[in-house]
Amino acid sequence: MMEKQLMTKITNKTLKVGVIGLGYVGLPLAIEFSAAGFETIGFDINAEKVAQLQRGESYIIDISNETLATELTHHFQVTTDFSRLADMDAISICVPTPLTTSQTPDMSYIESAVAKIRANQRKGQLIVLESTTYPGTTEELIEAVFEEDGMAVGEDYFLCFSPERVDPGNPTYHTKNTPKVIGGTTPACTDLGKQLYEQVIPNMIAVSSPKVAEMSKLIENTFRSINIAFVNELAMLSDAIDVDVWEAIEAAGTKPFGFMKFLPGPGIGGHCIPLDPMYLSWKAKASNFYSSFIDLAQEINRQMPEFVIEKASETLNAARKALNGSRIVLLGMAYKPDIDDVRESPALAVYDLLQAKGAEIDVVDPFVTQFRDGHGHVVETTPLSNEALANYDLAILLTPHSSFDLTQIATHSPLILDTKNVFAARNCDHIYTMGNMQKKRSESQLVHV
Repeated sequence: MMEKQLMTKITNKTLKVGVIGLGYVGLPLAIEFSAAGFETIGFDINAEKVAQLQRGESYIIDISNETLATELTHHFQVTTDFSRLADMDAISICVPTPLTTSQTPDMSYIESAVAKIRANQRKGQLIVLESTTYPGTTEELIEAVFEEDGMAVGEDYFLCFSPERVDPGNPTYHTKNTPKVIGGTTPACTDLGKQLYEQVIPNMIAVSSPKVAEMSKLIENTFRSINIAFVNELAMLSDAIDVDVWEAIEAAGTKPFGFMKFLPGPGIGGHCIPLDPMYLSWKAKASNFYSSFIDLAQEINRQMPEFVIEKASETLNAARKALNGSRIVLLGMAYKPDIDDVRESPALAVYDLLQAKGAEIDVVDPFVTQFRDGHGHVVETTPLSNEALANYDLAILLTPHSSFDLTQIATHSPLILDTKNVFAARNCDHIYTMGNMQKKRSESQLVHV
């Protein structure tokens, strides 16, 4: 009976949707449900963020103020009042899943969200967990908890796991057009979850259980972590044996089958790739299984900021300068191009390491106005100018934002370390590339060091 009632509400769009957590996953999802005609309430514990959203001011790069304002006048509300969860027919949990200081899963945000649902739960609700986590979380932290209250899954309420696949700043793929996996604890749960999400994400892929869905997300990002670690190690090896790793990777990429191109860089960043493999590794250890491949990849990727410092020192040495006391500008602080997100950015580690070595550092990032260093101090970024570039001993390109004027940087910087090979077309004597540290020479050299 309850299943049919929910299915009817989904079909005629009278179902009320609640989204817990209004970050880069939850806010776009809530906006999609609202735009599809569902009465949608976004819940968050951060009163300042809720007030900002109520003013029509978006803090998520993928949601414009105009889009937010439109939905606020239609079907979307935001609140810190979690008692309103009792009015919701479906609740999506989109809260962070960070690591603790001991590098183990921090389940406190999920546990807090579940506690809030539990305090306001009624029969007949559909609950979908989206937060990336280890296999077994949905059963252990939600189903088992509600079972203590006598709530039978698949009868009194319905439960699914559907991992988020948000790629902030991606101009092509966003919430609506990215295929999405969903797995319920019973067939009825899966059917309801799939039917609801298909109203906003047409390409939904049903799997047999929440565990499979949980595992699928960890496979996705661990796959990326391992392959990035592989090419990062190749970059270090190539410097040691005097090979241009970038040219070699491009050559390998001409094979039309059996090869997928990954590129090296200063490290990995964001909320997913640096953290998700650790969830899988932790679960493996808890099951008396040692995931050596996963752990090795994490170790290699964590080494990359130190490798950048080593290459920076070599680059300065070539100009008869020491790292200690040199004026260095870091170009890019966000973890990837054209976004303002610095979470787990390798540029943060590069900054801290340079600071420890005694360098004088400025940071230029058109998307990031400030960040906190390893000591918790707020660091303001600085604007880019020809005069400023000329006065630095070294410029290190870490995040290749599309708005960076590469000609300006190449023309006015006395010395450049390029960690992303963006200056490849400028074969200049003063530009050094990580993974190809042979000095680039050109008859039409732009600047003499």
